[in-house]
Amino acid sequence: MSHPTPLLERLFSLSQHKTSVRTEILAGFTTFLTMCYIVIINPLTLSKTGMDFGAVFVATCISAAIGCLIMGLLANYPIALAPGMGLNAYFTFSVVMGMPGVTWQIALAAVFVSGVIFILFSFFKVRELLVNALPMSLKMAIAAGIGLFLALIALKNAGVIVGSDATLLKMANFYVEENGTKAPNWPVLLAMLGFVLTVALDYFRVRGAIIIGILSITLISVAMGLSEFHGVVSEIPSLAPTLMQMDFSGLLNGSMIAVVFVFFLVDLFDSTGTLVGVTHRAGLLEDGKLPRLKKALFADSVAIVAGAALGTSSTTPYVESASGVAAGGRTGLTAVTVGVLMLACLWFSPLAQSVPAFATAPALLYIGIHMLRSATEIEWNDITEAAPAFLTIAFMPFTYSIADGIAVGFISYAAIKLVCGRAKDVPVMVWFVAVAWMAKFWFLGS
Repeated sequence: MSHPTPLLERLFSLSQHKTSVRTEILAGFTTFLTMCYIVIINPLTLSKTGMDFGAVFVATCISAAIGCLIMGLLANYPIALAPGMGLNAYFTFSVVMGMPGVTWQIALAAVFVSGVIFILFSFFKVRELLVNALPMSLKMAIAAGIGLFLALIALKNAGVIVGSDATLLKMANFYVEENGTKAPNWPVLLAMLGFVLTVALDYFRVRGAIIIGILSITLISVAMGLSEFHGVVSEIPSLAPTLMQMDFSGLLNGSMIAVVFVFFLVDLFDSTGTLVGVTHRAGLLEDGKLPRLKKALFADSVAIVAGAALGTSSTTPYVESASGVAAGGRTGLTAVTVGVLMLACLWFSPLAQSVPAFATAPALLYIGIHMLRSATEIEWNDITEAAPAFLTIAFMPFTYSIADGIAVGFISYAAIKLVCGRAKDVPVMVWFVAVAWMAKFWFLGS
């Protein structure tokens, strides 16, 4: 093992973690390849709200870099951060497109406030109370429900699922009618091909399976004339269209307070779960607890606040960091490497703009698979745990709202436990949240 420089040793304690500069940098490259799809998917998703694609692209790269650098230099963990999948979908489809009168500027303000609350909670015991109070079944159900929600969005964006007056939804045909003749429905077929390709690459443990799948389908699409190629490298797009565009005046109503709560709640459990899971795999837990947890959560919350100011939805630790851990990453140098690579992406915005929606759909489906795996951790043999978990999972895609799924989960958990004579199993914090959601639905509607 090569000897690290005194500066790197002092910053990352490489010798103590029995690693090297080369191993950490390679681990950073590995993590980057598995998660860099976000620099394409995030601006594509948020631009549906009317946000400028180029500005969101820059905000995505910079907010990810900020989170990674703080995580690496302050908390010294091999965990990368970037705007989160699920949270960006909630931002776009549930808040801006789903709530009348809510602009993307107001939604950014909600993200900003949730980040500030997260910073405050990171220094007190409130975070522990919330995390420990939420039953494991609901924690796992939230993750699984978001997985199904992402799958629905992917299938809709690719045109695989279309509306139906008779059945609400139906599968699209694999052909289209042109001048009385049938022609292949290429977006649908290419989306399915991309999904199979991504799964096959993952099966054979090819690094960067997701981004390879996206770029492969994009290349085929451009070659067939189905999408336009904008180039690979250009000047960095302007950040001005989204920089400091938050509208706080729109937060002064009950519905937006609930939105802030959902941003906070989802990121809280997603962050904590990812941090514990990845560090456990890296062997960095001490007596089942995560040292320097406050610093790790501080990195997450600062990145959220910075991202909102720049123009993107909530930033969160990425479970794909486990790929870097598997490659030997044990210190913050891995995260710093990812941060530097995220900044290098700033010059590749034309490539991101060349990617059609049906090329990113396979990535969303693939991510949905991994998120749905959380359902195996639910205690299905206990109906008082299984029923609320099922409702949480089902309501997210069926109502097209992550918030409604979480709300129904809390309310049903408290109600079912009460009716079954097991009210004492319900933590006080769950009662509080359930009553708050019921009041919101009664006075403000869904």
